[in-house]
Amino acid sequence: MCGIFAFLNYGVAKSRLEVTQILVNGLKRLEYRGYDSAGLCVDDNNGGALIVREVGPVAQLEKLALTSVAELDSKPLDRHVGIAHTRWATHGPVCVRNSHPHTSSPNNEFVVIHNGVITNYKDIKSTLEKKGYSFYSETDTEVVAKLALYVYNELKASGEKFDFKKVVLQVTSVVQGAYAFIFKSPLFPGEVCAAKRGSPLIMGVKSSQTRRVEDQVIEVTFGDEAGFKTPKADKAAGATNLSSLASQVVSNLTPETVEYFLASDISAIIEHTNKILYLEDDDVLHFNADGKFRFYRREERAGSDSSSTRKISELEMELSRISKGEFEHYMLKEIHEQEESVLNTMRGRVNFASGAIILGGLRSHLDSINRCRRLVFVACGTSYNACIATRQLMEELTSLPVSIELASDFLDRGTPIFRDDTCFFISQSGETADTLQALEYCKKRGALCVGITNTVGSTIARNTDCGIHLNAGPEIGVASTKAYTSQIIALSLIALLLSEDRLSQVERRKQIIRELEQLPSKIAKVLKVESRIKELAKTLVSCNSLLLLGRGYQHATVLEGALKIKEISYIHTEGILSGELKHGPLALIDQTMTTLLILTKDLLYSKNLNALEQLIARNGSPIVMCTEGDQQVASSVKAENLIFVPETVDCLQGILNIIP
Repeated sequence: MCGIFAFLNYGVAKSRLEVTQILVNGLKRLEYRGYDSAGLCVDDNNGGALIVREVGPVAQLEKLALTSVAELDSKPLDRHVGIAHTRWATHGPVCVRNSHPHTSSPNNEFVVIHNGVITNYKDIKSTLEKKGYSFYSETDTEVVAKLALYVYNELKASGEKFDFKKVVLQVTSVVQGAYAFIFKSPLFPGEVCAAKRGSPLIMGVKSSQTRRVEDQVIEVTFGDEAGFKTPKADKAAGATNLSSLASQVVSNLTPETVEYFLASDISAIIEHTNKILYLEDDDVLHFNADGKFRFYRREERAGSDSSSTRKISELEMELSRISKGEFEHYMLKEIHEQEESVLNTMRGRVNFASGAIILGGLRSHLDSINRCRRLVFVACGTSYNACIATRQLMEELTSLPVSIELASDFLDRGTPIFRDDTCFFISQSGETADTLQALEYCKKRGALCVGITNTVGSTIARNTDCGIHLNAGPEIGVASTKAYTSQIIALSLIALLLSEDRLSQVERRKQIIRELEQLPSKIAKVLKVESRIKELAKTLVSCNSLLLLGRGYQHATVLEGALKIKEISYIHTEGILSGELKHGPLALIDQTMTTLLILTKDLLYSKNLNALEQLIARNGSPIVMCTEGDQQVASSVKAENLIFVPETVDCLQGILNIIP
């Protein structure tokens, strides 16, 4: 949930106040991710590091930082590196000392910001403490800063020649876990090192002299010096040496006129430039004092599936797409965008007249998918719920065994995967750490890997054999909304495509495709009940616990609804299969327990009516979501506890039901 942002200017004169404001604005673009403290670091008057940290909103950091920086020299600087961070506490309580950036010592030799979790930080910390290093915070990140200082001191004592990049490469060879690091050091003025493994990190390039920067291909250097190599002097014909390419990208632009941005999310970069480059796992990116950059990787990873090149691409996104517009919150805006987003997911992929499904991203692997022994869906959180929402349809239309896996549990169990399995990896961002690890696990075992993501150029999009982009548009809100409904659409289209030759499913396919065409208008109708939902929500503010009940296709709806209420309202909520009500959960039902039952019409309608009777018999007063015009339910439930939604085919009903 943390946010990373860095701004590097080479030859573009900026005062410290301007740099500070750019850093603060970058953090504001990342506020949607949730955080409890924030901090930043700029150069002080003596070439050292001024670090400002504060608990609470970025606005409080902004006030403190601008006041502190105003006391420094106001002269514009032609070269400067600033870094900033928003923290969501995972190691140590919420307080200033645990906020980022973290430093190697009071002298600030190395300053680090970090997203992710270092799993072996306790071992590293124990080793460093024995060597006389003391720790100020309770975080895993401070260990990284002090490890950098230890490596620096060891290299210096050895008398060998080294640079900033070598220090960071050795640090990343020791730490384990998921991370996105940005290192700044007064010992290496004007330089920056960034490293990525498991957590997203993106670079943006801005220059008034940019000439087709997006066409430049950057080759990656695999390491020597203590396990790392410097750039090779000779390359095969047609290849470009990394060092000379950096000159093309920067000196063609000239180092005097370039700015770089590093961030954990595109939203912090897009207001400055649309020329971006995605870092891959185990990349170390080094900017020297002249503004030239090079990529390095550990030699042992040279034979991995990761590409040996990086390409600066042009992002087709407008700033207006990531602004809140007239809405109070990003989440509310994205809820209202679903009428358009589900249409965009289907656009060009469904011929409503002929019933044909066209998924170009799967075309070349369609025969392999149809011949596979089973379909395995791997995801986390909301994406996992989307898989559950479509499992029944996938089984019905394809007659293939379907396995739905939580990525973390999938890895913990060491789940058997075979060459004739087809594995789907679903992630809105395409950068979910557990899902990426599961992808690597399945690729090693020879399975066909299919990606479903909303982010073009993401790691999942690059590393899978084939896949589908959701085309739902940027999702800024932490609690996923439109990505969930678009994931259900995308997975449903896959099921329809895989069953196109099955004569027994012709009428069923026609029914689903007919309802897909009408879905956007029905979503628009659902969105009109917003004021009704607001009034109902006010009655739930004081409740301590919620139970959501659903069955069949609506089991996924209650799981996703419970996840959203927990994420946004911090109210304990459970999504329960209503068929399991009598196997324990019914004991919780009384007049004080708030319950919501999804009772829209489908093949399980009569069974859900029994669940309603059980709730009423236990003195419950459930909120019931039912189909428009359902008088049987309306006669049994208080009018103020009813939510009416339009009716659609059973496998798509969850899309309409999840919106309220």
